[in-house]
Amino acid sequence: MHTLLDWILAISTILYASLLMAYRYWFGNLHYFKAAAALNSNLPSERTRFSVVIAARNEAENIKICIETILAQNYSTDFFEIIVIDDFSEDLTAAIVKKMQEQHTNLHLLNMADYFKPNEIISYKKKAIEIGVQHAKGNWIVTTDADCIIPPNWLLLFDQYIHQYQPVFVAAPVMFIKERGLLNQFQLLDFLALQGITAAAVAAGKHSMCNGANLAFEKSAFIAVGGYQGVDQIASGDDMFLMHKMKLTLSNRIGYLFHPDAIVLTQAMQNWKGFLMQRIRWSTKALFCDDRSIFWVLVLVFVFNFSFLLLLLMGHFGSLLIALAFKTFFELFFLEPVAKFYNLQSQLSYFLLYQPVHITYTILAGLFWQVKTYTWKGRRVK
Repeated sequence: MHTLLDWILAISTILYASLLMAYRYWFGNLHYFKAAAALNSNLPSERTRFSVVIAARNEAENIKICIETILAQNYSTDFFEIIVIDDFSEDLTAAIVKKMQEQHTNLHLLNMADYFKPNEIISYKKKAIEIGVQHAKGNWIVTTDADCIIPPNWLLLFDQYIHQYQPVFVAAPVMFIKERGLLNQFQLLDFLALQGITAAAVAAGKHSMCNGANLAFEKSAFIAVGGYQGVDQIASGDDMFLMHKMKLTLSNRIGYLFHPDAIVLTQAMQNWKGFLMQRIRWSTKALFCDDRSIFWVLVLVFVFNFSFLLLLLMGHFGSLLIALAFKTFFELFFLEPVAKFYNLQSQLSYFLLYQPVHITYTILAGLFWQVKTYTWKGRRVK
C-alpha cells in the first residue's frame, strides 16, 4: 500500500508541477495592454456604447457604492448605461437603486418579479442577465457584481481593447478587497491562484475560464450563440458557459484585458461556511462544462491534495513533508508574477502557513462538488 501511494503521489506531483510550470509560462507571455497615452483620445463618435448589467440579490449594503464607482467612470455618460436587475431581494436593494435613478438618467432598475415567479426558474443570474441584454441599448454588454468596486478607467480600457483587437468576448481581472483577518488573507492567496490560472489559460486558449464580476461581450454575439440556451438549467456558470459557447462558435475571438487599471475589486466571504459554499458552487460548473480540460485539472488537483491526507493517516510523515515542500515550491513559483501584477507580494509571506487549510478545503470541495443542493445568498440552489 505504501509503495502504491508513493507512486500515485510521485506521478500526481510531476503532473501538478508540470501544470503549474505551464501556467507560469503562459502567464509570463501576457503583456500589459497598451492603452493610448491619452485615455480619452478616441473621438466621441468612435466610442463603444456599453450597457453595464448587474444582477443583484440582497445587496443593500453594497449596491450604492458599486453604482457610484461606475457612474464615476472617465467615460461619457452618453455612451454607457447601468441596468440593475433585482433578483427577488428581501432587503432594500431595489429601493436604493430606485432612489439613485432619480438623479441619473442612465441608471435603470428592472425587477425579476415582473418576468418570473419565485422558484419558477433555476438559473436566476442567467435569467437576470438575459433580461438585461434584452433591454440594453449598448452594443456591448459589461457584467459585474453588486458588491464590486470599479476602477475609474474600466470602460475606457474595454473600449480601447475592443477597438484594437476586435474580440467578441473579453475577460478581465478580479481581486478580493484586502481586509484584516485570517480568512481574508487565505482567500486572497487562493484567489490569486485562481485569477492567475484564468489569465494564463485564456491567453493560451486552453480553458474557458473567467469571472462574471469583470467581463464584456458583444450583444450581437450573445444573440448569435443563443445566450444561455442549453445551459440555463444549471444554476451557476453564467460566465464560463457563455465564454465557452463563444469560443467554439465565433472563431475563438476571446480576449483578456491584462491591465492593473482594469482590476475589479469584490467582497470576500465573511465566514468559512460561506467560503466553502462559494467554492462548491464554482467547482460544480466543471461537471457540466464541455471544456473537459477544466474537469481533468480539477481531478488532478483533488488527487494530489487527497494524497496528503492519506500520507497523514498512514503516518508517513517523511513523504508528507517532502511532498509539501514540492507543492509549496511550485505554487510559489507560479504565484510570484501573479502577486506582482496584483501588487500583493506581501501576501506570499503567509503562504506556507495556510498550506494545511488549502489542502483541507480542496479535499472538502472535491468531496462535495456533486452535492445536489447548496445555499447561496439565502436561497437553496439545486
